Amino acid sequence: MHGAGNDFIIVDDRTMRFPLADRAWIKQICSLHSGIGAEGLILIQSSDKASFCMRFFNPDGLEAEMCGNGIRCAARFANDGGIAEREMTIQTMAGILRASITEKGVRVAMPVFPGIRLNFPVQVAGQCLTCSFINTGVPHVVVETDNLEAVDLRRMGPLLRRHEDFAPQGANVDYLCVTGGQSLSVRTYERGVEDETLACGTGITACAIIAALMNKVTPPVRVMCRHDDTLEVDFKKSGNNVKDITLLGPAEYVFEGEITYACSQSPP
Repeated sequence: MHGAGNDFIIVDDRTMRFPLADRAWIKQICSLHSGIGAEGLILIQSSDKASFCMRFFNPDGLEAEMCGNGIRCAARFANDGGIAEREMTIQTMAGILRASITEKGVRVAMPVFPGIRLNFPVQVAGQCLTCSFINTGVPHVVVETDNLEAVDLRRMGPLLRRHEDFAPQGANVDYLCVTGGQSLSVRTYERGVEDETLACGTGITACAIIAALMNKVTPPVRVMCRHDDTLEVDFKKSGNNVKDITLLGPAEYVFEGEITYACSQSPP
């Protein structure tokens, strides 16, 4: 499935048979050229706390807290498969989140954790960038620009993603451009993928909130990603605080199939 061009392998793992210990095999099946190809693996597992549990793995085989585009795909997959109703709760490492299937797409509640930092200097590549930091389920460093196309994201992304200011876990890197009083365009370099992706749900949410806190936009904020889809981030803002955050966007099927587990040659 894909959400705004962000593509995922989704597995119904309620029987708990997926070989999680073999992280090399996760990397193999996520590989574009030698596997199925995906920017993340999502396992749908049973939960006694929510409608189901979503576990998310980056293409490097490491588990991440959650994924904004992935959770929309997981919600639609679960509803279509009779695992969850149209209104559901989803257990993630970032907490239990609500989701609903609507005529306009899938809407999910998004978390924001304490520790938002606005407009602080970061020395990188011989220049001083003004950055902001926010955790919307995964950590994001956000940089505003007036020209997205001029940003060398393949160069700046890795430098910021591993910068000492965001150690030890690192951060996704987002560049945003304000295009109107309620609109943005965004580009994202994702950790784990280690490249620019066509969309990042947590990054889109991060950019909308940061721009609103800087009084550049007001919610609901329409955010265009590299896939040319526009997603909607809505929330309530009071001073330097935000609450009731939701992300609305598409969740589409690409294909269905079966794969047989073959033990990888590399150690887990």
